This record gives sequence, C-alpha cells and structure tokens, in this order.
Amino acid sequence: MGKRRKSLCPELLRKGKMKKKELEKFEALLLEKRKKLISEMGHLKKAVLETTPKDSAGDISSYSYHMADQGTDAMEREKAFLLASKDGRLLYHIDEALRRIKDKTYGKCLECGKPISRARLEAVPHARLCINCKEKEEKEKLKQGQ
Repeated sequence: MGKRRKSLCPELLRKGKMKKKELEKFEALLLEKRKKLISEMGHLKKAVLETTPKDSAGDISSYSYHMADQGTDAMEREKAFLLASKDGRLLYHIDEALRRIKDKTYGKCLECGKPISRARLEAVPHARLCINCKEKEEKEKLKQGQ
C-alpha cells in the first residue's frame, strides 16, 4: 500500500473531543456573532418596532396620513417582526452552542453522537447536527411540507 493520507477531520482521530484551544476559538467566534446579533436586534427594535406610524411618516401634525402610507408602514413592521423572530431563533442556537462548549459536548452531533466536521463548524459554528443528520432533517421537513 501507499502513503497514508492525513484525515481531513482531526476531531475524528480524537474520538470527537476538541482541544481546549479549538473550543476557545469557537467560543470567541460564537460570542462575537452573538454580540453583533444583539446589536442588530437593538437597532431593529429602535428603528422600526418602537416608532409610531406618525414618527415613521415624519408627520408632526395631528392629522392622519394616507391609507397607502399606513399599509406600507404595516408591511415594514411585519418584515421587522419576521427578522426579529429569525434573529431570536439564531440567538437561541448560538446560546445553545455556547452551553455545549461549557458542557464539553460542542462539536458532537446531537442526533448520532458523531463528531461534526471542522469545516461545518467553521461555516456554521452553532451547528448542532453533522451534515448527514442535517440533510436527513431537511428532507423530513420537505416531506412534511408537501
């Protein structure tokens, strides 16, 4: 036989356990993402959710404004709400990933228990499933949606 190839995923060689330095790197990455997300959510809340229809129209009089303006404002508020709810879910997943770092279970698939590849964790640091289990989950969601 020829030369032995290096594993693309060193975590597999260590039975799924990550080195302290690797965990610290991912923790710092997750904390930075969390900080940015909270900042964006605060801006979203201040800019859209805490403004009144009158404020958003720039109207300082007591007259009501046009129905089309009200519709646009309602649509903008709905979009802001959807963004905030999506950001809230992402924040939850980031917090769960940070909890798994503290529990020393970070990098392990919650479904099958196998290590999540480093490439996947670098792309999606809050990943809770390995790529195979995530694909299965997505296929199930598609089946249920049809």
